[in-house]
Amino acid sequence: MITTHIKFACWLAAGWLAAGPVLAQWEGWDYNFDREIKPWAELQQQIPAYPLDNNLIPLDVGAATPHRFFIDSKSISTAADGVVRYTLVIRAAGGASNVSFEGIRCESREQKYYAIGHNNRTWARARNPQWRYIEFQNVNAQHITLYGEYFCRGKIMMESAEQIVRALRRGPSRGQTVD
Repeated sequence: MITTHIKFACWLAAGWLAAGPVLAQWEGWDYNFDREIKPWAELQQQIPAYPLDNNLIPLDVGAATPHRFFIDSKSISTAADGVVRYTLVIRAAGGASNVSFEGIRCESREQKYYAIGHNNRTWARARNPQWRYIEFQNVNAQHITLYGEYFCRGKIMMESAEQIVRALRRGPSRGQTVD
């Protein structure tokens, strides 16, 4: 009887050993077949019109900064590359304004500057546009706020610019966490 159990265990082990490579090949084929694997490529986008004051939506980033932040509702776009693009206006407590056209990539939690606004209402392309990981900051927390509260749900981009504009007009949810 023990011999029968040993034989059965040997047959079972041999079966698993033989099936292992076949299952691994099938699993890889199935995965590759079901999911097209393509490297991420950023889409080229037009720089939007310079923002008008009546299109600006206030952005609450907390009380740690004296600056006021605004998003131009007409500049918000979502694209097939998973990037939300928008114009940010920062009004410093002393009266100066900074205007930038930027993007946030939800999948990688990164931010990039595309263009900087001038006082004469024109744009200049950013000198070294690079994707940068969005870190939490107490002061000037605009990027982490946009990422976690308005543009992304986890690592998934909001579906439309209209959804984002509605969310910005409603204000922060204050119950959500950023991963």
